[in-house]
Amino acid sequence: MSLPLSTDSRWIVDEKGDRVKLACVNWVSHLEPMVAEGLSKQPMDMIAKRIVSTGFNCVRLTWPLFLITNDSLGSLTVRQSFQKLGLQESIAGIQTNNPSIIDVSVIKAFQAVVASLGENNVMVILDNHISKPGWCCSNFDDNGFFGDKFFSPDLWITGLTKMATLFNGVTNVVGMSLRNELRGSRQNQNDWYRYMQKGAEAVHSANPNVLIILSGLNYDTELSFIKNRAVNLTFTGKLVFEVHWYGFTDGEAWLTGNPNQVCGRVAKDVMNRAGYLVDQGYPLFVSEYGVDQRGTNVNDNRYLNCFLGFAAELDLDWALWTLVGSYYLREGVIGMNEYYGILNWNWCEIRNESFIDRIHALQSPFQGPGLSETRVHKVIFHPATGLCVLRKSYFEPLRLGPCTDSEAWTYSPQKNLLIKGTYFCLQADESGTTAKLAQGAEVKKELSYILTRF
Repeated sequence: MSLPLSTDSRWIVDEKGDRVKLACVNWVSHLEPMVAEGLSKQPMDMIAKRIVSTGFNCVRLTWPLFLITNDSLGSLTVRQSFQKLGLQESIAGIQTNNPSIIDVSVIKAFQAVVASLGENNVMVILDNHISKPGWCCSNFDDNGFFGDKFFSPDLWITGLTKMATLFNGVTNVVGMSLRNELRGSRQNQNDWYRYMQKGAEAVHSANPNVLIILSGLNYDTELSFIKNRAVNLTFTGKLVFEVHWYGFTDGEAWLTGNPNQVCGRVAKDVMNRAGYLVDQGYPLFVSEYGVDQRGTNVNDNRYLNCFLGFAAELDLDWALWTLVGSYYLREGVIGMNEYYGILNWNWCEIRNESFIDRIHALQSPFQGPGLSETRVHKVIFHPATGLCVLRKSYFEPLRLGPCTDSEAWTYSPQKNLLIKGTYFCLQADESGTTAKLAQGAEVKKELSYILTRF
């Protein structure tokens, strides 16, 4: 791709105007050590190569505000930062796997991670995750909204400006997410507009190349207020909105309700709160979604089917939570296992290969500028496998396979799914029976219920 990136209506595009789909993974660097997780387990270059080999083209790299605004913290060497926390084993691991950063400042180590990702052609979105280094988030951590104890608006803008300036000219830094999960009792729309617009202008002034990514309210689940009042900026072609969506966002609805009905209701709600933005000509970046990679959480499993179908239909940009297999220190626990992480505890293997297979099709764009030379058609995506519906012949049962090999389908006003340019329709006699093709004249019933199975 040709960097930097910009926006074209609801799409993110490169300098040639071709769509670039952000298929990112979150890499945590905002906890107390202020160093990207995993560097005591593996060399950063090997981690970057693992990111590429699993199909991601981008990292959402988190950082705490005080890393760049508090000189006494930012000037600590990596060794000193870990010594203060009593993390001797992590020091030994970094000394072994990444010796070049052990005695440089934590901000230099942060830059080294970005550089390593760049050497592997991985784009980076810098995400200001929190102010005071530590786990995020709660309504009572004093980091939630403008004016909280650790969230001075002026200091925040200073920090954004410094970070944007630091990475001006670093071509693989393609965007800056201004603040993660605004929340708490202070949150209100007027201050959101006041400070988010100021922050956006400050970042763009310091680094006009990066995309400006704005989060909403209520833990970044609420952007419906943009319908009635647009963001007012002096620049164009750089604005992206972000939203978060997890299974636990909807409580235990997935456990107790019919999954198809819950999916319909929740997806409609997400559209009303954020998804509508794509229809208004804004890119929407799902900057956090994820599930327990062990596959034992029923709530997560049912939610994931819905999310993948939703993300495929809208062809959204996204960032999976998370890359992290384990943490140096999280909430007082040394070496905590991260079961939402795609890597295992020691960062050397994929925790759940079948999950990577399921998201593979969504790592490439289905539509957008630069893809118009291909024949416009529909595919039938199967979220439970990440595959698409294929045919071996017109007279054998349909099967699942790579979406790149999919048939070209069309959806008629009569709610029939037909192979484009033919009279062959998708047919099933009842729920649970094998789907097959039949000539149009043989199709005698509505087929819309089949969509819930594909």
